[in-house]
Amino acid sequence: MATDDADGGASSLALIGLIAAAIRRERERAGLSMAELARRAKIAKSTLSQLESGTGNPSVETLWALGVALDVPFSRLVDPPRPTVRVIRAGEGPVTYSERAAYAATLLASCPPGARRDVYRIDAQPGESRDSDPHMPGTQEHVVLSAGRALVGPADDPVELGPGDYVCYPGDAPHVFTALAPDTTAVLVMEHV
Repeated sequence: MATDDADGGASSLALIGLIAAAIRRERERAGLSMAELARRAKIAKSTLSQLESGTGNPSVETLWALGVALDVPFSRLVDPPRPTVRVIRAGEGPVTYSERAAYAATLLASCPPGARRDVYRIDAQPGESRDSDPHMPGTQEHVVLSAGRALVGPADDPVELGPGDYVCYPGDAPHVFTALAPDTTAVLVMEHV
């Protein structure tokens, strides 16, 4: 996990600290031990311990697995508190990177209490596909491609998108995002029921 902010390292450490506190808070809220959460998320207990202590550097895959295991949206683990009006300039915001693909997800807006949607900016490069495991039951994903070309949607039947194209698909089934052109960008909206 890294940020592209001007203060890079300090922002990254602050974000990791927020993630550590969020994971611990959500684990305790769910009444789970570290061992049980690690088992459910299919990660090593030592990895979870590092993440909760703020010494780990989680990938997007690890955070998704923890969100699913905790039955909370991904954003609840990475979204820092913010003022009422928020502007995120291109290249800013909390970024998580895939460990298997040239894919970065920047959280733009998370669900306030009672709402069930998160908004992300996706930056991807051709190469390895970003293969996503199923999210919480009932999750829907909406993608609007901003630039480039990509294969997006269900893992067994993705659709090719160009700039301005939109697709909606079940996020609670395996799905993919594969950049077909350099500097592919998109807006992803996740709805949680």
